[in-house]
Amino acid sequence: MSKKEAGKAFDIKVFTRILSFAKSYRIHFVITIFSVVTAALLSAFRPYLLIEIVNNFTETRSEKGLLRLVLLMLSVLIVEVLLKMTFIFFANWIGQHIVRDIRKKIFRHILQFKMSYFDTTSVGKLVTRVVSDIETIASFFSQGLFMIISDLLSMIVVIIVMLFINWKLTLIALAVLSILIYATKLFQTAIKKTFQEIRTQVANLNGFVQERVSGMKIVQLFNREKIEYKKFMEINNKHKKAHVRAIWYYSVFFPVAEILSSIAVGLIVWYGGLQMIENSSVALGDIMGFIMMTQMLFRPLRQIADKFNILQMGIVAGERVFKVIDTKNSIAKNGTVKAENLQGKIEFKEVRFSYIKDEEVLKGITFTVEKGETIAIVGATGAGKSTIVNLINRFYEINSGVICVDGVPVNDYNITTLRNQIAIVLQDVFLFSDTILNNITLNNDAITLKEVQLAAAQIGIHDFIMSLPKGYDYNVKERGAMLSSGQRQLIAFLRAYVSKPSILILDEATSSVDSHAEQMIQFATDTITEGRTSIVIAHRLATIKKADKIIVMNKGFIVEEGTHQELLLKPTGYYRNLYDKQFSLEIV
Repeated sequence: MSKKEAGKAFDIKVFTRILSFAKSYRIHFVITIFSVVTAALLSAFRPYLLIEIVNNFTETRSEKGLLRLVLLMLSVLIVEVLLKMTFIFFANWIGQHIVRDIRKKIFRHILQFKMSYFDTTSVGKLVTRVVSDIETIASFFSQGLFMIISDLLSMIVVIIVMLFINWKLTLIALAVLSILIYATKLFQTAIKKTFQEIRTQVANLNGFVQERVSGMKIVQLFNREKIEYKKFMEINNKHKKAHVRAIWYYSVFFPVAEILSSIAVGLIVWYGGLQMIENSSVALGDIMGFIMMTQMLFRPLRQIADKFNILQMGIVAGERVFKVIDTKNSIAKNGTVKAENLQGKIEFKEVRFSYIKDEEVLKGITFTVEKGETIAIVGATGAGKSTIVNLINRFYEINSGVICVDGVPVNDYNITTLRNQIAIVLQDVFLFSDTILNNITLNNDAITLKEVQLAAAQIGIHDFIMSLPKGYDYNVKERGAMLSSGQRQLIAFLRAYVSKPSILILDEATSSVDSHAEQMIQFATDTITEGRTSIVIAHRLATIKKADKIIVMNKGFIVEEGTHQELLLKPTGYYRNLYDKQFSLEIV
């Protein structure tokens, strides 16, 4: 956003876009507007009744007429209260329903983003957009828009009544009011910049705290507490300064508004008093009514300034939310071919790919995995092994070349059905704060508890799960904190197993487990890969000896292919070198 745009007190495009979400709730919107308008009209009727009471019934001492007007004033007040109750309920009702709709839309949009978006975007900032920014939009309706409409209507009605009673006293009030309007405009322009800075600092603070809490083990392991605390203090201080700047504007504006209001009342009393002394053209009731109406005129303007700030915060939040919604980073879903009962033949043809422009990770690789074949991909870190896995699932789009499954380019498949046919076990296992059963099935109702238990027994981890409190209903807490890394890996393997995939991918699946867990996974691997296309990425070469073919990668190129025995027969080969180094380390 440019500085010019940031300085505008009001962005009509964002305002209109936020308001468009209210179309689904037209009836509730109309009820709210009706309540606001009627309450505004009645609010100006009370001071008029006060004038009538003082001017016409206190001097004549008519008790009957006085009682009638007082009861009428009480009735107006009761109706006004009921209307405001209706307004408050429906304004908040609309706000919360719109918040739900926007949150659904942005979260659905985020779910479609390419992995490259998450590689470069702070999780904390996304959480801020989905949670607190959208909640601010709710205040746009409940405390901003409708309140402003109500206050503006009240002011207009009050001015009309004032002009009808005494135009001279009205001009005095309006002269002072014009100064307050100008001050309000300056205040709005300044405060919007401050609100944008506040939202930026809130997102930065959320992102920083979220990352440090998630990585607390690293922070403490490397004694980074003081350094991270110092960084937190800097970010927190910026957050404080942004809020203090807003407080400064408030502390200047509201006293000025209060002083101007008092000046207006003083001028009305002074001028009205002179008129009463000189020629009695102004009655006592007029002065009392004007004092009341001046407060009704100035107080809404002060409230409008405050509510307009809420409106602006909603617009600033809307700008940020819509920026995410408008981000074009989703995977193209033009494929129409349904991936059902895949045979599992995979072909890479001259595939080139880069995460960063002009820095290729895969440099024109070509290979084929036949139906039911198990291949292993090995190589040094950064060789491009895991990238191959990400491309088969279309987590990223390739620069050039073709990737085919069963002879069909992956881009031609319906992406949902394609991913349903592929199961992956990653090195870094992610478990949700939920039960073991739900982490295995991912809440897929088609997978029953009996199927899970049978699969767990087949790979030898049923007894381990049942040894936990509540068994399959055991809550593993956030990121599976209640389980060891080996246990988390086994749960992830079972998750892939029960999905009955046509293609199985193990990406460093045994790199962080102990020998006992590795034996269980190796046994399960032999079972699940039988008759099923499998790709195994591994550093530990002992786990891939049985692979039908081993692909050796280095710096984005395929440098060798063959079976374990064939590759060992090359004394100066890349694979033989890797194997000798790893074997010698194991002996030591």
